[in-house]
Amino acid sequence: MKFEGTTQARPFIKWVGGKTQLLDEVRKSLPSDFAMRQHITYVEPFVGGGAVMFWILQEYPNIERAVINDINQELICTYRVIKENVRDLIAELTHIQDDYIPLNAEDRKAYFMEKRARFNTKQTTPIETAALFIFLNRTCFNGLYRVNSKGKFNVPHGKYANPRICDVKNLRACSEVLQKVEILCGDFAETGRFAGPDTLFYFDPPYKPITETSSFTSYAKEGFDDSEQLRLRDFCNQISNEKALFVASNSDPKEVNPEENFFDNIYQHFIVKRVFASRMINSDASGRGAISELMISNVGNA
Repeated sequence: MKFEGTTQARPFIKWVGGKTQLLDEVRKSLPSDFAMRQHITYVEPFVGGGAVMFWILQEYPNIERAVINDINQELICTYRVIKENVRDLIAELTHIQDDYIPLNAEDRKAYFMEKRARFNTKQTTPIETAALFIFLNRTCFNGLYRVNSKGKFNVPHGKYANPRICDVKNLRACSEVLQKVEILCGDFAETGRFAGPDTLFYFDPPYKPITETSSFTSYAKEGFDDSEQLRLRDFCNQISNEKALFVASNSDPKEVNPEENFFDNIYQHFIVKRVFASRMINSDASGRGAISELMISNVGNA
């Protein structure tokens, strides 16, 4: 399946830790003959904003099948709506955009808070859920997604002069790409059934915090601590035993403590390399420079 549209599909939301800047590093981590292989299945168990997924499915048309997963139910609802009913989603987003943009700053904030409260009722239709998810993402502070211990979205209103709430061309392009994608919602380990010699996994889990202030975002009320990082390592061992390939991203604790070898130790049987990326979303502007991140893979071991 090749994508003939003139618009290149890209993430339809802002997402902390999005991998747009690391696409070239992902490419370098793939086998040299990846573009020539046939019957490839691509699996992304922590899809988030989908930067790698949208890129790789358009860059490598030899990928015949794709599976994405995330534990965030509202995010996955949005992916499904874009895939299955993008026309009605565009209509709903256009209505919200037409209501919001003409308002003054005070009324915009009140409108945002009303929509946030509606979103948090979890009693909305899939179309409304997806529209509110995108609206809140486009108009909240720094484009964050954060929930409290009860799973309620609690990011405050942002101050954007003219946010693009409804990007019609991109939503349609995303819908086209998603036609070949199976969309799951659950624990990452449930994707293990797709492991095999013709499968490539890409993992972008919630990053291990490297400072006391770097874990300001919780994508799901369950969290993702060191025990979860170890469970992911065990999963990488499992799929490697099934001859699947994987590439994983994570934070580099050595950025703060040169003696910290957490990932170097737990992934010692795999390839661990350090790459540089710009931190695009940070509450402190001084923290938006180039930082070291980890790319972990078994490609050289395959």
